[in-house]
Amino acid sequence: GSELRYRIPHHREVSRGGWQGPQPAHPLAVGAWRAPSANTNYFAVESQIDRMAAAAGADPVSYRLEHLADDRAVRTLRTAAERFGEAIGPAPTSRGIGVAVTLEVGTWVAAIAQVDVDRESGTVRVERVVCAQDMGEVINPRGAVLQAEGGLIMGLGYVLAEEVRFEGGAIVDENFGSYRLPRFSWVPEIEVALVDNPGLAPQGGGEPSITTMGAVVANAVYDATGARVYHLPMTPARVKRALAEISKPSS
Repeated sequence: GSELRYRIPHHREVSRGGWQGPQPAHPLAVGAWRAPSANTNYFAVESQIDRMAAAAGADPVSYRLEHLADDRAVRTLRTAAERFGEAIGPAPTSRGIGVAVTLEVGTWVAAIAQVDVDRESGTVRVERVVCAQDMGEVINPRGAVLQAEGGLIMGLGYVLAEEVRFEGGAIVDENFGSYRLPRFSWVPEIEVALVDNPGLAPQGGGEPSITTMGAVVANAVYDATGARVYHLPMTPARVKRALAEISKPSS
């Protein structure tokens, strides 16, 4: 997920280590995750694209459409925007709307989310997610939609709460008493649209949608508050710190 999918001439991609193999990124033993690496890489890439759109005074949909280099990506994002059904202005708008576009296992995904941020507590609630994906020919549409919905819901965990903490070199979160998973009460209104593309062989369906969640929620938080969160999960404490940063008087 680190490859740049936008028409931006001046850029550089640097990769160090990996999540497994002879030169891992860290000494801890890890296993597979849904879309390993892509989640964190797209969180970075799509947050940066959103920053660029805001700096240019452009709305996050039209800015991406202008720079996306793949026709499938353009059509997928247009589908998501049409299904969302509301005009999206240049961020921040105080409405809490975020956008993200990703490509995973051959499937293009565009997500648009709306969030509510409690400024006092720092709590982020995802209220609505519209997700469009072009996964080529769809053999089982209902199954594909369910996989996409599952990825979006699972994504709420790594975005908002799931974290392994360390203290003095020891792991603090050893069981589910402190390791928080997504709850039924967190699940937003979800709409998934499958982009018709029968001319392309079936592509991946189990992993793509989760890759949008980090950036789409972070971008929505920025739209709601003007504060950028750069560290996942977006715990209330981290959101409050981001809000405090924008409240500091400029020197």
